[in-house]
Formats: sequence, C-alpha cells, structure tokens
Amino acid sequence: MQVVKNYLYNASYQIFILLVPLITTPYLARVLGPTGVGINAFTNSNIQYFILFGSIGVNLYGNRQVAFVRDNKEKLTQTFYEIFLMRVITITLAYIAFLIFLSITNQYHVYYLAQSVSVIAAAFDISWFFMGVENFQVTVIRNFIVKIITLICIFTFVKSEADLTSYILILSLSLLIGNMTLFPNLHKYIGRIHLRSLRIWQHVGPSVALFIPQIATQVYLVVNKTMLGNMTSVQASGYFDQSDKMIKIVLAVVTATGTVMLPHVANAFMHGEIQKTKDLLYNSFRFVTTLSIPMMFGIMAIAQKFVPLFFTKRFSVVTPLMTVEAVVILLIAWSNALGTQYLLPTKQNRAYTSSVVYGAIVNIIINIPLILLWGALGATISTVLSELTVTSYQLYAVRKQINYTKLFENVPKLLLAGVFMYIIVKAVDLKTASTWIMLLVEVVIGIVVYLVALLSMQLLPISDIKRMIKK
Repeated sequence: MQVVKNYLYNASYQIFILLVPLITTPYLARVLGPTGVGINAFTNSNIQYFILFGSIGVNLYGNRQVAFVRDNKEKLTQTFYEIFLMRVITITLAYIAFLIFLSITNQYHVYYLAQSVSVIAAAFDISWFFMGVENFQVTVIRNFIVKIITLICIFTFVKSEADLTSYILILSLSLLIGNMTLFPNLHKYIGRIHLRSLRIWQHVGPSVALFIPQIATQVYLVVNKTMLGNMTSVQASGYFDQSDKMIKIVLAVVTATGTVMLPHVANAFMHGEIQKTKDLLYNSFRFVTTLSIPMMFGIMAIAQKFVPLFFTKRFSVVTPLMTVEAVVILLIAWSNALGTQYLLPTKQNRAYTSSVVYGAIVNIIINIPLILLWGALGATISTVLSELTVTSYQLYAVRKQINYTKLFENVPKLLLAGVFMYIIVKAVDLKTASTWIMLLVEVVIGIVVYLVALLSMQLLPISDIKRMIKK
C-alpha cells in the first residue's frame, strides 16, 4: 500500500507542476498569441541545456543513492550533503556558461535573463532526496501552495503581449521558491555534518554515467523546439510546444510510477531480491499499459474538437501534431517501466544509456529532413520514431532476463479495447457540436466504453481492488 500511496502522491505532484500551464494555456494563447508562446518555448528550450549540464544526472543518481543508504542516518546525511554541494558547484559553472552564451547571442536577451532564474532554481532542487526516502507527500503539499500563488500572479500581471517577460519571470521564480520550501523538512532525516568529512567528488563519475542518458533524452525532448525555431520560425516551435505540453500532462500520470518504483526496486535489489524486482516490473508494465492505451486513443479521438476550444482556431495546426504525438504515450510508458523502473535500479546503466543515445541519434538524423519537409509535423514524427527506438532497444536489452509472454500477456486485448473506445468516441466527436460540454461527454463515454471492454474481457482485477479498498 505504501507504493500505491507514493504513486498517488507523485502522480499528483507531476500533474500539479504541469497544472499551471494547463490552466493558463488557453488564456496565454489568447493573450500572448503564437509569437509570444513561440518565443517562450524557444528561449526555454535553450535554457534547459544549461540546467541539464549543471544538474549532471543528479535527479536519477541522487534518488537511487539515497534509496541505497536511507536505512543508515549517518550515511544518508553524508550522501545528501555531498550530492547537494556537488550540484551547487556544477550549477554555478553552468550559469557562468549561460552568461557567456548571453554575451554572444544577439536576440531575446531580456527573455533569456528571466528564464535564467530557472538555472539558479535547479541548484536548490532537492526533490531527488525525498523521492529516495519515498516521501512524496511533502513535495505535493509545498508545491501546491506555490502553484496557487503562481496562478494568481499570472492572471494578475499578464494582460498583453508586452507582459511576456513578466510571465517567464513568474514561472522561473515559482520554481525557485518551490524548491526552497523543501529544505525545512530535511531535519527529520539528516543530522549535522562536518565539511571536512565530505567527499564530494566521489559522486561525479557515477552521476555523469547517468548524465549521459539524460543528455540524450534532453536532445529529443528539447532539440525539436530549438531546431524548429532556427530552421522555420518561433511560431512553429510554439505549435510543437503546445502539442508537447498536452501530451506531457497526460504522461505525468503514467510516468509517475517510474519515480516511485525506482527507489523501491533499488532497495529490493540491494537486498538480493532478484525475483521480486522482476515481479515488480511485470506488475508495473501491466499497470502503465492499462492506463496509457485509453489515454493515447482518447487524445487521438478528441484532438480535432479539443484544440480549437482550448487554444483557439489560431492554433489549428496543433490538431494533427497532438494526434500523431499521442503514440508516444504508450511508448514512453513502456520505456519508463523498463528503463527507470528496472534497468536503472538494477544498475544496468549501460543498457539504459545505449537506449536513449540511440533514440537521440535517430532524432537528430531524421529531424532535419522531416522538419524541412513538414515543419512541426516532421518534428512530431521524429519524436515518435525516437521513442520507438528507445523502447525497442530496452526490450532487446532485457530479452534474457524477462519473460516476454508474461510481459505482454494482456497487451493485445488492451489494444483491442482501446481501438473499440476510439471508434465509438470518434463517431460521437464527428456528429456533435464543438462545445466544452460535448467534449466532456466524449471523455466520459470513452472511460465507460473502455472499462466495459475490460470487464467483458476479464482484465480488471476486481478481487484485488476490493482487497486494497478494505486495507
């Protein structure tokens, strides 16, 4: 039950950190327009590189290391301070690199400076520690308050295209303040430390080992916006960003299992419970598949009605982008289960790194011709093919450890239920008016149809659900 609670907390956290853009996107699409949205997406994509290089893989590495030593307060204290101070140093170097970049670039200086507060915020991000000790409640509550204040500030101070800088600054400061509010909770877990006893640099090598796959991951998460902004227009970058933002919000629900399961599996692995780590993978894979398939087909079915209602007709280009990119929901759900929940906690870093590096290479190679041919749609297709590469390699990497028959046991039936749901919802979508009420009706119909299909194929473990409720 602790894992379930942690999943719900982390899912809430992941959704909530994306909730502000979800709530504000319709408003900002109307106030800032395609150009303002595009400038924000383009400048933020470049800032992410400095955050990435400054973080050097600490989010994954810190989470795992804390999980390894969390039962020993002395080791836990030492591990936290060493990793935290290492990150402060590397983020400082990254900010210096940003200032050099700013002196070279000849556009968007004000926007870049506002975005750079996010780089500073990264130095104080200690969420990896609380994930390692499997305490997700504190991050949810603290950030909930910060995000509410952020929402109020956006609707109060962002009124026109001239307020783009204010909008960027509000988001950046919310990250900084949110990160700072986590520190008061540290005293429950760690004690005092003598600076002379710290061995900061022993973590650099292992952290960099996990940093390499994060570089590759960032390539096919951010480089699309950067390349679109440089090769076509900032508007194209904005269109892709809006589609990507919606998909990431849906994905937050699915990938929340990865952050929860990583420390759980790592702790089981350290105690030599190999079969338990495999059983956890089978259960998690089945769960994320059941969850991601209706989300994927649901977005495909309602995108045509959702986009003009949510973004306005000026963003109609986003419709085909969301429809195509929805495929990555299932692919990332699988790669998250295989990579983050199995390969990383069982110290199979090379296989995990290879998968995301190959995905990045595919993305870079095919991005240029596809963007030149189809612009934002080309970048979206490139994203899907990149994620397909990552998932395929990870499946290949675990071929001798995992029983494929058991892993994919219910996938064909789940896909059939998803296709059936899509046909019903799409039929309703094409024959009804474009209103929020009808969109909500379609979502409800989709959920009901999918659940009925699962029940008819006996894919819902009713007895297990009842037992969990009683507990």
